[in-house]
Amino acid sequence: MTARSAEPTQPIEGDSMSEATDVAAVRADCVADSAGGLTFHIADWARPEPGSYDNWNGALVLMRRGAGPGEDGEVRLPLGPTADGRLQAALPGTVALPEGRWDVFVAYGDQEPRRLAPGLHDLRSLVDRRPGPSTSPLSVRIPYATKHGNLSLRTWRRAPHAEAGEIRLDDGTMTAGGRLYQVESPADWLDGAVVEARCRRDPDLVRAAPVTADGAGFSFTLSYARFAESWGGGTDLWDLWLRPADDTAAPVRLARILDDVADKKEIFTYPARTVDAPHGTATVRPYYTVDNDLSVKVADPD
Repeated sequence: MTARSAEPTQPIEGDSMSEATDVAAVRADCVADSAGGLTFHIADWARPEPGSYDNWNGALVLMRRGAGPGEDGEVRLPLGPTADGRLQAALPGTVALPEGRWDVFVAYGDQEPRRLAPGLHDLRSLVDRRPGPSTSPLSVRIPYATKHGNLSLRTWRRAPHAEAGEIRLDDGTMTAGGRLYQVESPADWLDGAVVEARCRRDPDLVRAAPVTADGAGFSFTLSYARFAESWGGGTDLWDLWLRPADDTAAPVRLARILDDVADKKEIFTYPARTVDAPHGTATVRPYYTVDNDLSVKVADPD
């Protein structure tokens, strides 16, 4: 995949309505690496005069939306000059960022931080990313353009992580594959595991299906009719979890985060299938949430 421009095309849910588009905003290019790190390059900011870098204290500032007092809500990354005259800041994959959306600013000295706009994003290393063997938390950061044309990051930090793969829809069923990361022995973890669909309306409603495992890879099939058994009209949402046979290990939410798409809800869409239910005819389809977690929606026909 070639480097992609960060022109804002899809609104990202959760953007602050108080953001203002600034046509003269300073832009930052982003380059991602396969370890989850990001490098920011700023080329068009009015910097100090040549020779004044001895007292340079510029910073790239990340601010997490919704962070309360005392929470990890701000990260400052030192900005330094590069040989080509730009300013650069690095966010290594080893720096722990809580999950969420982080707005990106630039600041110098005591000046008020200034919002950055997206430039070019080189995210090729994120496409079909395959993390190596590790039990450390997996860090994922994807830069994106907000609906107001500003630069933000969507971040995840998960261990273990169950990455959802291809989803195939057949008559009355969905079959999905995936891969388990950040556990010491994925094959042992998956031995006897099941996929659980948990209803948000009633936590006691659970639909389970066995998992077929091959090393760290897994697959499962869910029947749409089972989702419709307890449906009484309206909308039911079911979240998909991977649960090991060993009760000492916690279940893992299925998600798709190992690529360069920050918000999959409106991009990875699947057709609805009609199912006969005790209450009437329902439609069922898989979908990705605003957090890129995999779920199933049961609803009235359109």
